[in-house]
Order: sequence, then C-alpha cells, then structure tokens
Amino acid sequence: MQSLISLFQAAVVFGTVIMFGCIGEIITEKAGNLNLGVPGIMYLGGIASLASVFIYEGSTKDPSPVVCVLLALVSSFAASALGGLVYAFLTITLKANQNVTGLTLTIFGSGVANFFGGSLNTLAGRFEQVAVPVTSAAFRKTSMLSGIPVIGKLFFSYGFMVYLAIIIAVLTHFFMNHTRRGLNLRTVGENPAAADAAGINVNRNKYLAICIGAGISGFGGAYYVMDYIKGTWANDGSIENLGWLAVALVIFTTWKSKNAIWGAYLFGILFWMFLYIPGLTRSSQELFKMLPYAVTVIVLIITSLKNSRDKQPPAALGLPYFREER
Repeated sequence: MQSLISLFQAAVVFGTVIMFGCIGEIITEKAGNLNLGVPGIMYLGGIASLASVFIYEGSTKDPSPVVCVLLALVSSFAASALGGLVYAFLTITLKANQNVTGLTLTIFGSGVANFFGGSLNTLAGRFEQVAVPVTSAAFRKTSMLSGIPVIGKLFFSYGFMVYLAIIIAVLTHFFMNHTRRGLNLRTVGENPAAADAAGINVNRNKYLAICIGAGISGFGGAYYVMDYIKGTWANDGSIENLGWLAVALVIFTTWKSKNAIWGAYLFGILFWMFLYIPGLTRSSQELFKMLPYAVTVIVLIITSLKNSRDKQPPAALGLPYFREER
C-alpha cells in the first residue's frame, strides 16, 4: 500500500510540471500556432524565478515567504511571456516558419538558463549549490489535512502549485468552451480568414494566446525548480525532457485542457512505475521511461483512424495567415 501511495505522489508532482507546459501549449495551439519552444520557455520560467528570489533572499535579512512566492511567479511568467512574445513576433508579424522558430527558442532558452544557472552556482560559492530555502519551503508547504492517514497523503500532501495547475486547467476549459472570447480564439485557430471576416482581430488573439500560454508554461519551470528539485539548479537537461513530454501530452489530451489533469498524472505513473517493480534491468527501466511517448503515438493513431473532428488539432495549426489572400 505504501508503494502505491509513493507512486501516486511521485506521479502527481511529476505530472504537475508537464501539466503547466501542456495547458500553455494548448492555449497557443488553439490559436493556430505550433510552438515547439515549450522546453525553452520552461527553462526561462525556471531560471527567472530562481534568479529573482536568489537576489531577494541574499539581500534581505528576513525574507518574507509571501514576497518570495509572488516574486518567483511574477518573474517566471514575465520571462516566459517575453519568450512567447519573441516567438509571436517572428511567426505572426514576420511569418517565420513556426517549427524552426520553436526549436530555436528551445535551444536559446536552455542555453540562457544554463548559463545563468551556472553563474548563480558560482555566486553561491565554488563548492556550493545555489539554494533559495525560504522560497522552496513556501512552495512545498502542505496543508494540515496532509496528516490524515492515506487520504491526506494521496490528496493533500503537495505544495499549492499542484492545485493551481488543476484550477488553471479547469478555467482554461471553461474559457475555451463557454465564453465568447474563448470561442473567438478557437475560430482563429480553425479558420482565421472567417474570423477576420467576422471582425475578430486575428493577430491580437494570436499574440495574446501565445504570450499567456507561454507564461503558463513557464510556471512548469518555476515549479520544477522550486518544488521538484527544492530550490536549486541542475544542468542535466531534465527541464527540456519534461518540456517535450508536455508537448506530447497536448496530443494525448486531444487539445482539451481538462484531460491534461488525469493525463499528466498518468504520464507520471508510467514514467516512474519502474521504481516500484522489482527485478528490472537497466534496459527495462529505460523502456518504462519511453511509455508516455508510446502511449501518445497510440492515441494519435487511434484518433486519426476514427477521424473524429473534436479529437483533431485546430485546422489552421502551424499555418501562417496572410490577410490579403482571404
């Protein structure tokens, strides 16, 4: 029983990182833009949150946990949204190739983040690791309900960002399906020419969706740094790997943010299951880590065979819009 609880806890924490990235990318893709720069954006969100609170904690005698959390979230969202703005300018205004631009953003984000992460480690001391203990403790603080046997460990033993991710997923689903602005955004992703003819500002909707989506994806990087690795920095490429899992999760959820909740946790279970199966060889463990991607491919094949419209990507996804051609 304890092993199952531990697996579920690991899956929730792991899944929360990719859930933020997935929700942000769903918003972006619903507007018709394919942003493969999610890993780079998560890198930017992670390093911006770490750098800002590192400076604050280091320059303040008694740092406030509330200020630390707010500073981390605001800086993470701002840096990630700025990365999204660069992508939006290149792909919407300059009509650059979306795939190439997204991949370039991933390389740029990882390079910038690892450079500054290494610099922060240097500032922390030659033989030390950068750390923001006050902020990390605030992110990982659990409620009093976590003390309840079994139920408390399963549902209440997490930091606040686990529940924030679920709230954002639900609000995104409501926005996309039950508000006029959300339906306008979906129209832009399906048929930008028709949206333009109906008086919807296509470029403005795309810019907003990309920047807000990037900001939400950046929260995944902030959560990874502050909660997952406890307020430190690691140059091991983990954020990039999780960013690609977030992109895969978008396909797995068939572009529905509500499905990202259980889908992210399922990915977490599949990814960490090998730790709870005795007698596995190292090669077998690597096969288990591949399972989320394999499941995504299976879902993609099934949805393609069914040819169900509500399980397909936006019709204009990845295509630049030229107003003069409508």
